[in-house]
Amino acid sequence: MVDSATETSAPRRRVSVPFWAQVLLGLALGLILGGIARGFQVNWLAETLTQIGSIFVQLLKITVVPLIFTAIVASIANLREVRNAARLAGQTLLWFMITSLIAVVIGMAIGLITNPGANSGLTPEGASYKGGSGTWLDFLSGLVPANFLGLTANTQTGDTGPTTSLDFNVLQLVVVAAAIGIAALKVGDKAEPFLAFNRSALEIVQKVLWWIIRLAPLGTLGLIGKAVATYGWNLLAPLAVFTVDVYVGCALVLFGVYSILARAHGLSPAKFFSGAWPAIQLAFVSRSSVGTMPLTRQVTIRNLGVPESYASFAVPFGATTKMDGCAAIYPALAAITVAQIFGVPLGIKEYLLIAFVSVFGSAATAGLTGAIVMLTLTLSTLGLPLEGVGLLIAIDPILDMMRTATNVAGQALVPTLVAKREGILDEAIYNSERTDLVNEPEPERERVVATA
Repeated sequence: MVDSATETSAPRRRVSVPFWAQVLLGLALGLILGGIARGFQVNWLAETLTQIGSIFVQLLKITVVPLIFTAIVASIANLREVRNAARLAGQTLLWFMITSLIAVVIGMAIGLITNPGANSGLTPEGASYKGGSGTWLDFLSGLVPANFLGLTANTQTGDTGPTTSLDFNVLQLVVVAAAIGIAALKVGDKAEPFLAFNRSALEIVQKVLWWIIRLAPLGTLGLIGKAVATYGWNLLAPLAVFTVDVYVGCALVLFGVYSILARAHGLSPAKFFSGAWPAIQLAFVSRSSVGTMPLTRQVTIRNLGVPESYASFAVPFGATTKMDGCAAIYPALAAITVAQIFGVPLGIKEYLLIAFVSVFGSAATAGLTGAIVMLTLTLSTLGLPLEGVGLLIAIDPILDMMRTATNVAGQALVPTLVAKREGILDEAIYNSERTDLVNEPEPERERVVATA
């Protein structure tokens, strides 16, 4: 007979559902509920899904300004602890450019093979975009902040009257944070109180963001459900070739190019993907490179073996400038699609311009949801009609999931490759068994995530 006291004192085993399973469950429920809302015209359900998805994205957005500012300042300050910091920074930027160039060539090749615009059946009359144009002069002038954090007031008039909200320019915010971080390095010991405060602020912001990340399964349900309920197949059908092209192009880069680069550096692709997968799946759901940044940084250090001092610079830098999906594959395919729809021929010069804009212009793409800035910049640089944005913008949320997953995978891969090339990668960690970081006990997560 089992002693009752022993039975009572035995600890109960907590059943923990892996985070990836929670996300997949949210995805499945979102597809089902979105289909019901669209198929049976259940307006209240569609509105509820929309609100859930919007709230999740808004929660991510409110952390962006303090997260980018504190992370960039801390990452630059951390270069004091890195040997050959200038060389590492140069290598990181070089590999960002190399992988972006490969990605844009793949995007252009797919577009030339499949002719997504010619096969769409769309006409210029279907365009509805009313936004402005963007040029390289606008891009350069946009580097200069209008105020300390690059904030601007945006007033919109709705049914309930005018409402004012604050917007921000990610690139201007990066410029301000980088300037302050460099100044702190130059000041030396006198800047230590400020840097200590910045590190504490970064830890607090990351903790708040981690709570938001735990809501990702619910956010998935809302975002996917909204996409299905709002767009359905009726909108996807004319742009089916373009949609498939974006997913195939991103998949080729994500699983093909990145695997080849890892293998070429003597690293196991399977270990890379198993290590980076928590960040990749969150990026797919949240559609936010910046929102995923703390988790990307965590897996890069904890699972891939990149030194913390280097990862603390490379990952935040990549989250705002490394966009193989949004700033390379997508604008290349979009430019070809728009040109074919409007009957504008593209020559060698135009394709070289696409490559140039994609490699050097990705810093203009905000690390939040969407890639309209980069698309507008590409079309205006090529002299293509900006009305083409209106033909593609409606299905952007569906495309953005795969694009962002590709972005984040690249943001984890490049620091890993550079660390390997420089002999500072901990390959024992890289080749170790993986754990579900999101479901780890709170104290361990704090030790890993809450670092400057």
